[in-house]
Amino acid sequence: MSSREIQLESTIGGFTASGKLHTLSVWFILALRLMMGVAFFQSGVDKVLSGEFSAGGYLTGAVPNNGSPLADIFVAMGNTPRFVEFVNVAVPWGEVLIGLGLIVGAFTRLAAFWGAFMMLLFYFGNWDIAHGYINGDFAYMLVFLSVAAFGAGRILGLDAYIEQYKVDGVPLVERYPWTRYLLG
Repeated sequence: MSSREIQLESTIGGFTASGKLHTLSVWFILALRLMMGVAFFQSGVDKVLSGEFSAGGYLTGAVPNNGSPLADIFVAMGNTPRFVEFVNVAVPWGEVLIGLGLIVGAFTRLAAFWGAFMMLLFYFGNWDIAHGYINGDFAYMLVFLSVAAFGAGRILGLDAYIEQYKVDGVPLVERYPWTRYLLG
């Protein structure tokens, strides 16, 4: 293995996958994090500033008409006023916070998890399999999961500093190992 390659290996369910990453991969991982961060931040800011985002009609009208296998769940959500009120705040501000977290590389895994969760909901909400089961929402979900898996917040991001913050003289992630699921 050359000094410009990094070996990866993972075993899940008895199956092992391995491969080599070129050191230039770090720039592409950073680009994915920033791309998704800017996209979500911009989308959220547009919704917040316009004040026109409303999920109710979408949940009860658009989703059942597109043949989504989860249409009944979306309609039930849309017919629950408190849930619609929550979504009307959670989606725009969630996009802003997810985007901001990814842009600055802070709490990156947490932001990427929620971004992937939102994209999963959008995948079923925007159901369209005319050209197959893989669409942009599904692809973005996988990008979010990749950003989380690669610990992209450590690449020119604040997570590298947050993880090393000393709590009683011990780096945060050593003192509280569960924080690795939020940072990175």
